[in-house]
Amino acid sequence: MTEQQRVSLVNLPNLLTVLRLILVPVFLLALFAAGGHNTAARWVAGGIFAVAAITDRYDGHIARKRGQVTDFGKIADPIADKALIGSALIGLALLDDLPWWITAVIMLREIGITLLRLAVLRYGVIAASPGGKAKTLVQIVAIGLYVLPLYSLGVPVPVIDWVRGILMGVAILLTVATGLDYLVRAGSLVGRSRGTQKTGPA
Repeated sequence: MTEQQRVSLVNLPNLLTVLRLILVPVFLLALFAAGGHNTAARWVAGGIFAVAAITDRYDGHIARKRGQVTDFGKIADPIADKALIGSALIGLALLDDLPWWITAVIMLREIGITLLRLAVLRYGVIAASPGGKAKTLVQIVAIGLYVLPLYSLGVPVPVIDWVRGILMGVAILLTVATGLDYLVRAGSLVGRSRGTQKTGPA
């Protein structure tokens, strides 16, 4: 039995990932509370979103540090990311706080790559790349700026719009670029696996 097989699925990193999934509907309830544009409710939604995002930062770190990396974690972690980011994007679009085309571009990439990773699972697991992690971080920061009612702190609306618009633009570029990278990696994984099957063991 390998070390990977001996790692229990019930561990702190996986629990943090599951917690992130549980927080998604709680976040949506707060986001849409009182019509969706209530200042207090939006701060609560922003806080929940931040907590969920922090679990993404630490579940992978803890898993690697403690040697608790599992195939479940490799698959569930990005799915939890997609659920959190997707719900926020769709929610903001429904509230007319974010253009639908931005939500569509990001969601199509996220869903497509998730399905791709599941499709090639029999050939191997495509772990999240550094570029993918950077993409997720920028997405989270940009979305957080759209969720939080920073105007209530006296920040000029034009400044808020400029900063979050720039960050969302960077997020879209990273989203597309890393999506293409995953396509290349998936093709390489399948090609290597089929090549090994044809040649057989040495």
